[in-house]
Amino acid sequence: MKYTGSCHCGQIKFEAEGEIGAALSCNCSMCQRKGTLMWFIPRAQLRLLTPTENLSTYLFNKHVIKHHFCANCGIHPFGEGLAPNGDAVAVVNLRCIEEIDLAAIPVNHYDGRAL
Repeated sequence: MKYTGSCHCGQIKFEAEGEIGAALSCNCSMCQRKGTLMWFIPRAQLRLLTPTENLSTYLFNKHVIKHHFCANCGIHPFGEGLAPNGDAVAVVNLRCIEEIDLAAIPVNHYDGRAL
């Protein structure tokens, strides 16, 4: 299935393709503050619909995940990184996807503080 999403002001828009089986909620210092519900997909299944110049990026800790956000409204719609096997992945913030029922998506909890 194809989904569309954006930041709050619309300067970052994207399409993501795949089946949303579950979301991941992490309690690391970054994710807890953002309140992100993450959906991991191959990077090739995410297509940016706005110019890449609209993305601001934050790196922290080991600098392996590019946390993209909108410098205008502050929303973090997705990030990019590498899976343990080296494949490129996108980490979509399900809270930025249009017209989905978040309450119907199971949420798995990850203890990112333990790392």
